Amino acid sequence: MAYKINDTCINCGACEAECPVGVISAGDDQYVIDASGCIDCGACANVCPVDAPQPE
Repeated sequence: MAYKINDTCINCGACEAECPVGVISAGDDQYVIDASGCIDCGACANVCPVDAPQPE
């Protein structure tokens, strides 16, 4: 199951830096995860200060 970033994202970039497969990028208002490449490792969720990445 892939992760998705919810609307609590504060655009800090911690998740993007931690993603081992590079599928997180800055969107217009918040970061986004390309679900097709997400390996469900949870690294993004572990570093997010506002728990924005959640399993889909």
